[in-house]
Amino acid sequence: MSLGDYYNRLLVPISEQDHIQGLVSASVALVEYGDYQCLICGEAHQLIKAIQQQLYDLCFVFRHFPQPQIHPYAQRAAEAAQAAAAQGQFWQMHDILFTHQQELGNDHLVEYANNLGLDIPQFLQDISSKVHINRINQDIESGLNSGVTAAPALFINEIRYIGRWNIDQLMAAIITVSN
Repeated sequence: MSLGDYYNRLLVPISEQDHIQGLVSASVALVEYGDYQCLICGEAHQLIKAIQQQLYDLCFVFRHFPQPQIHPYAQRAAEAAQAAAAQGQFWQMHDILFTHQQELGNDHLVEYANNLGLDIPQFLQDISSKVHINRINQDIESGLNSGVTAAPALFINEIRYIGRWNIDQLMAAIITVSN
């Protein structure tokens, strides 16, 4: 395997630690490394939602890849998603964060948590104590090991997708990889 092949493959397999929608046994596994403040990640989020509506045999995995050097609220948003995950509401918070990418300040995060009915003292404790930093760093490290340098990054059945970010191109890539 050449170095180029090495960096075009997902090196950390999907596990129980991941945030997963669908069945791990699905014929197509789509892994995204994303940043909640990244506008292109927001577009990818909408694209993936559309694909999930069309493709039922899909396992979707989201892994954190905040880029705080360019998105100052991304890390805290990832922490909020993990704090919500600890209360069984990861995907709900995930969707809210992408819907409100321009409103990721602390007050907004608490408002979103409150709207989800989360235990706010626990949510705030988790964030202020940085309880979930190691989990987020594990996602970042797994991305770096697979050659990810920026979000969004997609892998279809463990192969890096480097095509255009539109539904036709992405669906074509999914169909090609799944056959």
